[in-house]
Amino acid sequence: QVQLVESGGGSVQAGGSLRLSCAASGYTGTSNAMAWFRQAPGKEREGVACIYTDSGNTYYADSVKGRFTISQDNAKNTVYLQMNSLKPEDSAIYYCAAELYRRIYAGSWSRATSYSYWGQGTQATVSS
Repeated sequence: QVQLVESGGGSVQAGGSLRLSCAASGYTGTSNAMAWFRQAPGKEREGVACIYTDSGNTYYADSVKGRFTISQDNAKNTVYLQMNSLKPEDSAIYYCAAELYRRIYAGSWSRATSYSYWGQGTQATVSS
């Protein structure tokens, strides 16, 4: 059974940093792509960043470019999201997502329906 377990959320002041981790298990080989999404109260879930496992290519939402960095450790089946220069509007539940088998075209990386597996989420709160 595929499992994604996020960790690293918490509360910080604006301008601070957090590092989220997503440990994947329950499958052999590597995924096609892994991504981070976030959802704030009353808002839709939005794609934050994506990494294609084999190529290492990364994609980011415009709102986080230059501040967030997605990375991976394939040996540990773990994906990270380093979040710097955090703003109050970054406050949300952050979810890890993975797609093992289907191809995700670059233009679809931020669609939640592109991913088959999801973690339970971790809260990140940024105060002003």
